[in-house]
Amino acid sequence: MNLNITGRHVEVTPAIRDYVSTKLDRVIRHFDNVTSVAVILSVEKLKQKAEVTLHVRGKDLFVESDDADLYAAIDSMADKLDRQVQKYKQKMADHNHEALKHQEPEA
Repeated sequence: MNLNITGRHVEVTPAIRDYVSTKLDRVIRHFDNVTSVAVILSVEKLKQKAEVTLHVRGKDLFVESDDADLYAAIDSMADKLDRQVQKYKQKMADHNHEALKHQEPEA
């Protein structure tokens, strides 16, 4: 997995980098097919914003979150991403089962 963390108008310190990577590890545990992750942390006046694009096989998942505190924005972003990954994983599992139902039984 490729992890790319970018800061716009904010310096990405090792503490922030470690915090983001630990939050994303929880998401990666749920889903193994992640090829790359791009995280953008930005500051606009009083609003701290965290965006992530997760590349999985067949789809890109995008989540953004903003808050007054950067760490709170990262937490919210990780929660939203976790929900999206679980939904995508369930959808992929459901499609696989439907394909088996519609096949003709072997004689």
